[in-house]
Amino acid sequence: MGALREGRSAFRVAISGYYGFRNSGDEAVLRSIVTALREEGRASGVEVEPVVLSGDPAWTESAHGVEAAHRMRPAEVLRTLRGCDALISGGGSLLQDATSAKTIPYYTGIVGLARLLGKPVFVYAQGIGPVKRAWLRPLVRAAMNASRIVTVRDEESAALLARLGVARGRIEVVPDPVMGMPLPAEAEARAGDGMGGQGPGDDGAAPVVGVSVRRWRPDGADLARVAEALAALVRRRAVRLRFLPLHTQDDAEASRAVMDRLAALGAGDAAELAEPGDDPQRMLLEVGRCSLIFGMRLHALIYAANRGVPMLGLSYDPKIDHFLARLGLAPIGTTEALDAEAFASAADGLLTPEGAEAWRERHGSALEALRREARRPAQLVVRALRGMA
Repeated sequence: MGALREGRSAFRVAISGYYGFRNSGDEAVLRSIVTALREEGRASGVEVEPVVLSGDPAWTESAHGVEAAHRMRPAEVLRTLRGCDALISGGGSLLQDATSAKTIPYYTGIVGLARLLGKPVFVYAQGIGPVKRAWLRPLVRAAMNASRIVTVRDEESAALLARLGVARGRIEVVPDPVMGMPLPAEAEARAGDGMGGQGPGDDGAAPVVGVSVRRWRPDGADLARVAEALAALVRRRAVRLRFLPLHTQDDAEASRAVMDRLAALGAGDAAELAEPGDDPQRMLLEVGRCSLIFGMRLHALIYAANRGVPMLGLSYDPKIDHFLARLGLAPIGTTEALDAEAFASAADGLLTPEGAEAWRERHGSALEALRREARRPAQLVVRALRGMA
């Protein structure tokens, strides 16, 4: 139970996810969760002390101002869970076997250990699936049924859990936590209500198109098609193509591959690479300065939604389609097929003041609902912690 401290209940809460690997999207999820827990806790008279299971505890402590333990050292994990009052599992796409068969056993194992120690588990805005291997499905079902709160970030995740045997009434669909992430404090005042980037062409300068790419196809054909699509846009209008590496080194290399191809197509002068950085709020600020985002990375699109920036998504995974669907959008293409001229036409339309304004009017209510509801999981967690006092 949480110890009483100056008349307020204080709870140590372990957080399990893909943290400490300097992936901007996952670090943004962690920053958003920690911020929401602390602020919702203060509003309810509860002090939440996060302890993050991380691949790089020292870096996580420095970057996020939290206590951290190594996620792959069993003794540290056991000691952390034993010393905490509860476990948060999430957010992100933890329970899926697309990247590895080891992912689901790891995260459900953490949940099982927490329950063995008598700690309540809160599943926080996770994206579930795919779960293609039949032997992994009982692990997911058992972990979810052992959790006190289950929140997922899209209807498709809820439907998959229901098919796996989790009662649909126990599952709540919420936005990705990053929809609620604020700008860096010093930028907030400067930003004012200027959502949606610089405004296409409103100062006479070429509009900035933020580009987020990652390696997916081994042959690189998807990145070649991205370059051809961007080159088609450059032929239509003056733009600055600003590549934004969210998974720092990997995405920087993928960005350079596209930039090299752009140069070969005669459009290299329009491209630039943002300096890779570890701070997710800085990347949110970068995205907010763009007039349009063309993204493969899920959190590039979520950053755009957070700041009201029009977006075109390139799908490599169902999670891209699921997020876009929540905004009433569909991908402009996939890693298997991307029509360069169709992309250039769509982007050109969104880069006009009229096109950008129409996009915001069409999708503004959905964006606002996602921002408003992003803290729902934190509110549920804090309410549960108060019930433990």
